[in-house]
Amino acid sequence: MYKNLALAGSISGILGTLICFIAGLARIAGYYYLAGYQSTTVFNVGVGMMVFACLVKLETLSNQPRL
Repeated sequence: MYKNLALAGSISGILGTLICFIAGLARIAGYYYLAGYQSTTVFNVGVGMMVFACLVKLETLSNQPRL
């Protein structure tokens, strides 16, 4: 169960980073809209995904069995 949560956290963190990177590059290049959404909105989605990844990783770390 915790391995699946850790994997979900890693995937969402990587996707969030890529979304932020793409939105940042689009904004720098002068594209203010990506797929019908403002590039700042897309950037905020990426930040939200990274926050979700941090929370999931923190949950898996806090519930690991102690040695």
